[in-house]
Amino acid sequence: MNLTQAFRELVQIGITLTGEQDVGTLLERILTEARRFTRAEAGTLFLREGDVLRFSVVQNDKLAKELGQEEMRRRLQAEPLSLRELSLAGHVALTGDILNLHDTYMIPPDRPYAFDPRSDTRLSYRTQSILVVPLQDPAHNILGVLELINALDRGRVVPFDSQYETLVRSLASQAAVALRNARLEDLSFKDALTDVYNRRYFAVRMEEEFKRHCRFGEPLSLALVDLDHFKEINDRFGHRAGDEALRDVSQLLVKHSRSFSIVTRYGGDEFTIILVNTAKAGGLTYAERIRNVIEQHRFVHAPVTVSLGVASLPEDATTVDDLIVAADRALYDAKRLGRNRVAVP
Repeated sequence: MNLTQAFRELVQIGITLTGEQDVGTLLERILTEARRFTRAEAGTLFLREGDVLRFSVVQNDKLAKELGQEEMRRRLQAEPLSLRELSLAGHVALTGDILNLHDTYMIPPDRPYAFDPRSDTRLSYRTQSILVVPLQDPAHNILGVLELINALDRGRVVPFDSQYETLVRSLASQAAVALRNARLEDLSFKDALTDVYNRRYFAVRMEEEFKRHCRFGEPLSLALVDLDHFKEINDRFGHRAGDEALRDVSQLLVKHSRSFSIVTRYGGDEFTIILVNTAKAGGLTYAERIRNVIEQHRFVHAPVTVSLGVASLPEDATTVDDLIVAADRALYDAKRLGRNRVAVP
């Protein structure tokens, strides 16, 4: 990949990273993309927490083949690195410098950093070339460190090309901004009780998805979910039981929804699911499946059922507000017709 093409791809990756709200997925993607650019066999992404660096994501193709993904992760995720001890990642976290070393075993003893070979020995692995870059945001806060290990060329380990230093630093800076934003969104857009997104986030995402629908003509469906006779659970078993039921329902909604569907707590005992790129027939199928999953689930205190209303663009509305009203009207019909059912406008 030439440098011009790589910079062009970098812009696209930056856009993708900025749109990723899940911190875990975001971190995996940052490391994967950085390794792809530099043809690195392995890599580690550390996050800074006070005076330590924590192993957040580890990837190693060679060890994954030998041990399997899970065992590789287990063995590589060591104790946090103290910034007081000499290490490559620690030095970069404290100074903001980039380290591009051809051979970690040939570092002169007078350098302000050192490589610890114990992990290599334990895993019968050799860390040779290494590129270590700070995750630094525009305000110069260093949120973590990206460590890329063993650049490959036709299966041989070679030094990391110095031309890629600027590129990887740019990627790491974009990653730092995306990470900071994702952390903020996690706090301000999450419902404290159920840990799904809240009504504020619902409003933001509905606008975004409506614009996408208008621009590309992609279908969009909305499901409103309401727990049946929820007040009775609170009255009979107490509010703690009601809270448990809400948490269980939210977990079932997340588990049985696609990763790009957006589950939110709309208020009280009502949830919404934004079904991206889903036509009306798909929305109905989804709603019926959710209704059945919740009916079959063994709740701690008492059985729980839900009623659902489903509305879609373009069939049932032309604006966001109309879509919400249409789904709400359908939900009202589901309740009126006897509960534990799905209705459409």
